[in-house]
Amino acid sequence: MMMDIYQNFEELSLNEQEHTDFRIITRKRETRFGIFAPHGGRIEHGTSQIASAIAGEDYAYYSFEGLKAPSHDLHISSNRFDEPTALSMVCQVDVVIALHGAYGKIPYVYFGGLHEELKEAFITELRKQNFDADHDPSPTRQGKGKTNICNRGRHQRGIQIEMTQGFRKSLFTKPDYDHTQWRPNNNFDLFVETIRNVLQKNI
Repeated sequence: MMMDIYQNFEELSLNEQEHTDFRIITRKRETRFGIFAPHGGRIEHGTSQIASAIAGEDYAYYSFEGLKAPSHDLHISSNRFDEPTALSMVCQVDVVIALHGAYGKIPYVYFGGLHEELKEAFITELRKQNFDADHDPSPTRQGKGKTNICNRGRHQRGIQIEMTQGFRKSLFTKPDYDHTQWRPNNNFDLFVETIRNVLQKNI
């Protein structure tokens, strides 16, 4: 795991230029769930597109996207992610679902966060669709911190979804790392539909 260059958004904003190095995309909705991609664009490839599709027009959507290549130095840890628009939006939803990219060539989806019931529901339904999903075994990706962006909704317990590089690539047709917009395939549609179905049952 690479160490973050910036400890908070204030440091990042003093050294990086919005609309050139990064951008923030939102769709605000009055809804129970907020779908967040705090490391979108070129930071953790594919996460913005997946989060946007899950949110659709039904749920609040937030993405902090790296535009420059490479963008890994724009990564701010989830426990310290304090971009003002994000902090404003988490206060307007009950539960935050935060999507992240993880290392790993084997396609796998790992779940963390403090919302245990919703976590179990996601894992169960994804396994029914033959996706490899489980509780996150990594001690550094549990998503249990109170300041973690996924736990800062009104209910103070959310979901952290970590998708390996292999999994994210499996959702797109020949993903090209020189571009942030990849072409979704049938696996993408099935994954998004499964996540959305779980959310619909828990509204």
